[in-house]
Amino acid sequence: MSTELITALDTADATPAATRLRARTYDLLHADPGALVADIGCGTGRAVAELTARGLRATGIDPDEQMIAVARTRAPGADLRVADARALPFHDAELAAYRADKVLHNLPDPALPLTEARRVLAPGGRIVLCGQDWDALVIDSSFPDLTRTLVHARADRVPSPRSARQYRNLLLDAGFHDVAIEVHTGLFTDATVLPLLTGLAAAHPRADEWLTDQQERARTNRLFAAVPFFVASATNP
Repeated sequence: MSTELITALDTADATPAATRLRARTYDLLHADPGALVADIGCGTGRAVAELTARGLRATGIDPDEQMIAVARTRAPGADLRVADARALPFHDAELAAYRADKVLHNLPDPALPLTEARRVLAPGGRIVLCGQDWDALVIDSSFPDLTRTLVHARADRVPSPRSARQYRNLLLDAGFHDVAIEVHTGLFTDATVLPLLTGLAAAHPRADEWLTDQQERARTNRLFAAVPFFVASATNP
């Protein structure tokens, strides 16, 4: 995990829209003060710190050792563990709530972590999933056909790019009850989204002219990108 990526994630997570979206996922956990909550894919630990500030006993789980190392420097004393979402270090029915933000699309079979979530959640425990649909990015461009090609090519590099649109059925198939879905669209009209656009353009023969167009749009206040984030919540029976 590169320092540049961590910096880009920090920048994105600090935006007002991202802050509001995280707060919404916390609310949907319906967790009482003192409840044990796991944040799966915790990264550098921002959500763990925010959940702890709400009076919850938050544990952060991430498979990336560098991310956990950074999280430990930012939140000394926090419960942060290197582990896989498909094999969590919790006993059966140990958790009151489970949160996974931008996790399932990174796994080739997004159903497996939900089976594990059911194992570690107590009866009546809550699960909240949040993530973007990589095949549904909306970007204004002077090259619309190339934009479509770039979006689909980027989606093809993600193990499960459309898992977010599948959240409802995945949760139902896993046996969860009271499944609800929300969509929150991130709108970007300035240079903060350029790292994402740079990633889209990577390795394409016409990437330079496409990216130059986006950079000029950012410079002249003409950039427009929309990213739909899906939030799913459910109850363990």
